Amino acid sequence: MFNREEELKKLPDKPGVYLMHDKTDEIIYVGKAVNLKNRVRQYFQKSRNVTPKIARMIDRIAWFEYIVTDSELEALVLECNLIKEHSPRYNTMLKDGKSYPFLKATVQEAYPRLLFARQMKRDGCKYFGPFTSGKAIRDTIELVNQLFHLRNCHRVLPRDFGKERPCLYHEIGQCPAPCQGNVPQEEYRENFDKALRFLQGDTKSVLKELEEKMMQVSAEMKFEEAAQYRDLIQSVKQVTERQKITSEDWEDRDIVAMAREKEDAVVQVFFIRGGKMLGREHYYLTGTLEESDSAVLSAFVKQMYAGTPYIPKEIWLEQAIEDEEAILQWLSVKRGRKVYFRYPQRGQKERMLELAKRNARMVLLKDAEKLKEERARTIGAMEEIQRLLGLAGLNRVESYDISNINGFETVGSMVVFENGKAKKNDYRKFRIRSVSGPDDYGAMREMLTRRFEHSRREGLSELDSFRNLPDIIFMDGGKGQVNIAEEVLLNLDISIPVCGMVKDDHHRTRGFYFHNEEIPIDTHGQGFRLITRIQDETHRFAIEYHKQIRSKTQVHSILDDIPMIGATRRKALMRTFDSLEDIRQASEEELLEIPEMNAQAARAVVQFFKEKE
Repeated sequence: MFNREEELKKLPDKPGVYLMHDKTDEIIYVGKAVNLKNRVRQYFQKSRNVTPKIARMIDRIAWFEYIVTDSELEALVLECNLIKEHSPRYNTMLKDGKSYPFLKATVQEAYPRLLFARQMKRDGCKYFGPFTSGKAIRDTIELVNQLFHLRNCHRVLPRDFGKERPCLYHEIGQCPAPCQGNVPQEEYRENFDKALRFLQGDTKSVLKELEEKMMQVSAEMKFEEAAQYRDLIQSVKQVTERQKITSEDWEDRDIVAMAREKEDAVVQVFFIRGGKMLGREHYYLTGTLEESDSAVLSAFVKQMYAGTPYIPKEIWLEQAIEDEEAILQWLSVKRGRKVYFRYPQRGQKERMLELAKRNARMVLLKDAEKLKEERARTIGAMEEIQRLLGLAGLNRVESYDISNINGFETVGSMVVFENGKAKKNDYRKFRIRSVSGPDDYGAMREMLTRRFEHSRREGLSELDSFRNLPDIIFMDGGKGQVNIAEEVLLNLDISIPVCGMVKDDHHRTRGFYFHNEEIPIDTHGQGFRLITRIQDETHRFAIEYHKQIRSKTQVHSILDDIPMIGATRRKALMRTFDSLEDIRQASEEELLEIPEMNAQAARAVVQFFKEKE
């Protein structure tokens, strides 16, 4: 049993990270502290004024744990990792999990190449980026290969000289086929070095060289070749024009600005590389209500740069952020060189920051209605269901369904929704083992028992989603399904509310079955729409799994297990009787009325089902 007062006394006077858990063991908040004892104790001081958000979090804390570190920097790094891993609901969270691609130059190879890369690694290659558009990188690689006659094959040269025929790029005149040994290594390396200078912004010399070649071949009446040079010149100019020059220096920097409206926040980032703006991106933040601008920006910077391999030399911000010194130290260690925060106040730099802020405002304004609708159909829908059922704190929902055909290959599905959104990584499939025939209740009992027994195993990995118990269980049915679920939970001594989704005669949901009574639901509300989505997704997932099983085993039913019953007689039985239960109840005389049946086959059917009883 967790004794809060005793645990508070044990807190050390050291830096570290603390994790707050609720009664289901879910991590609801992760924070760092220079002094764990002082920081964690503050949450439980009655005299301390806290925001309503923190007050709600404190009410949900069932227990806490902490990890001691050697320094505030280590605590910061650990905090970033844990927030990314657990996505605690009371932390300010960066919604976008984007990763940005790089252009990779394999400078260590004898005949180097330009490649598209998703990650920057310590592999001896030179990287350009990150870029915000994968298409922009591929277009750039195609253009540079064409300009400087570089190869784009995966052959290892010079080892593979002459092993295969030249590729199509050689046939159309875009590659001089170094794979055949046609190009001396020194000449190829010289062209590659020119390509690198071009990528670093030296486009003037390239344009000059191309124009000279165009004029030369034009004078020699080689007009088709001159047209190719003309097109290349136009491509280079377009690439140059797309790169808006933002400063006279060649520094790499990110310009970060934020716009907020009530609980909505958008951060706009301009990516400046080598003095040129390569792109921009906006990010949505959740959990910002009642947080200061400084705290929100601090959370953004930590999560943004924890997830990117490239850190620029400078990050421009509107204002100082919380934990500024520790974050700068962390970024500098991550980059391998000093990183600076800048706060432009006037001139061109201030105007660039204002431009980023203006863009953030535009995104917020444009998407405000969309964000409002998204919140209504997810979090708002869950709140509507909470009010209807008289519950609070519903976040994780699990829904279950059974699928089979004539009792064969019964499978179960578990679908998970969190904050009104499908969490597909936590979906699970069950192949029912202990039930034969069309026994949906028995199959449901097995599936739920396996699911919740698994959650109680010792030593479960943190990545195992079965560790996380739901706040409520939705059963795709009424009283019978609910009773099965409650019986399983009671046997395992687990307390989770179970709610049935009751259908009308047209198989449409008309209300909830909860606490032994039917509760009607507004069929025009967001709560009803969310329930419909959960139901549809549970059915889809179960049926999809059953189709996979059927595709492996071909068409099969329990009838195939009866001696003397082949495909023809099976089809005849299913055509004559409405259900498997009708076949089970049929007498030998009734079975013999089917033309395809004989006395031996009819006797085999009756005997088979008698043995199953």
